[in-house]
Amino acid sequence: MDNSRRSQVDPFIVMDVMEAARAAEEAGRHIIHMEVGQPGTPAPAGARAALADAMERDAMGYTVALGLPALRRRIARLYGEWYDVDLDPARVIVTPGSSGAFILAFTALFDTGARVGVGAPGYPSYRQILRALDLVPVDIETATENRLQPVPADLGGLGLDGLMVASPANPSGTMLDRAALSGLMGACAERGTKFISDEIYHGIEYERRAVSALEIGDDCYVINSFSKYFSMTGWRVGWMVAPPDHVRVIERLAQNLFICPPHASQVAALAAMDCEDELQANMEVYRANRALMLDGLPRAGFDRIAPPDGAFYVYANVEHLTDDSRAFAAEILREAGVAVTPGLDFDPVRGHGTLRFSYARATDDIKEGLARLKTFMEARGAV
Repeated sequence: MDNSRRSQVDPFIVMDVMEAARAAEEAGRHIIHMEVGQPGTPAPAGARAALADAMERDAMGYTVALGLPALRRRIARLYGEWYDVDLDPARVIVTPGSSGAFILAFTALFDTGARVGVGAPGYPSYRQILRALDLVPVDIETATENRLQPVPADLGGLGLDGLMVASPANPSGTMLDRAALSGLMGACAERGTKFISDEIYHGIEYERRAVSALEIGDDCYVINSFSKYFSMTGWRVGWMVAPPDHVRVIERLAQNLFICPPHASQVAALAAMDCEDELQANMEVYRANRALMLDGLPRAGFDRIAPPDGAFYVYANVEHLTDDSRAFAAEILREAGVAVTPGLDFDPVRGHGTLRFSYARATDDIKEGLARLKTFMEARGAV
């Protein structure tokens, strides 16, 4: 039988790189992982202990579709702690990871054929989820002088029904300050363009705290996740904040699409939010790794980089080294035993000349990876 047209999405290349790295490890090689945007640390100890205790007392059945009330209240409190925003817990929807939030948001906001702008470079699954829902992703080619973030002037003539932004961004790690974010939200309001803010890397910042769209206005969707700052990628639990009159619409969708987020993950997430000492210790590792990368990548010949404001990535221009980032990444894996992500995942047009390096793993791994990259590039005559 035939597959549907909307099923014809592109592969998530980083997952292919992960599989190639896994195969190499299975064959006995030691691979340094700089490809995946995943903390090398487990869920906080307090989260794991809370779940172990709950599993002795609770059958872990379905929760209500919008998530455990206690978790929704605690998430709402986080907005007061981080942003001085007084958020009604009724607006918080707990989701099966941020991916579940994207599906709910896109389904709730857009009809078939709607045009949704996404910055390029940007997280590739935005485009693929939109396509799978019969929506039209519109790549906005961002400029280096704008730190690879969209600006209001980029929106003219695109006829967008929606705009998706991320700050800190994947793969660049750049952030929108209050004026830039406010400008984009204002431009969208003037055009009747719905605004979605991906804030899953909030908490992982270096010089200044990221600004939430909720600090500027309520007529937006805000998506976040426990995957990054809270170090809970495989637990698949995230959240979304929506305008009050959208919550019941999203609830009906969530009931039918997902029933509820994973109960066990919600229990762990609630406890994780109070494990601040451990989470800040993780941040010290990221800070140390970032310094190593900003020093070591240029020494290894990857010198066309910019310091990331947040997240745990360095996005490098390698046009002077290759015109095929996918083949180059495969060569680095094969010859150096370092897994990195080709830029084609993030920018279908310009990504042939870029690579993303993740520094979310242990510091010793980062040191070893940088040493291997330097040796590899020296053998190539590029250093």
